Amino acid sequence: MKTVRVVNVSRGTIVADRVQVADTWAGRLRGLLGRPALAPGQGLLLTPCRAVHTFGMRYPIDVVYAARDGRVVLVRYRMGPGRLGPWVRTAAWVLELAAGTAEAAGVVDGDRLALVPTEDCPPSCAPVSRSG
Repeated sequence: MKTVRVVNVSRGTIVADRVQVADTWAGRLRGLLGRPALAPGQGLLLTPCRAVHTFGMRYPIDVVYAARDGRVVLVRYRMGPGRLGPWVRTAAWVLELAAGTAEAAGVVDGDRLALVPTEDCPPSCAPVSRSG
């Protein structure tokens, strides 16, 4: 599975630096089900995606819905297990993070996120600071 770094261009911070990209039907279907809780810096990017749920999960997550251009259209902080998130018409992808990550990074509606392939950008190349 491909891995990317998510940068909040609006704030000049790294939101997460080890985000797996689920861009196949099977990858999106599985999502985080059956996986341990995300560690700081980890995440899962579901694309294309307009809605998520946490049925079958045992831990809360932060959920960031973004448009095709990376503009954040909705953030759900600490979405608990057994919840159904909203269907967001303008979302193109959804970023799932460890609970508290999006809030600590200051991610809010309207921010612009960029996805940087990790093979193109080692940890030392991004001129941004880690939030949190």
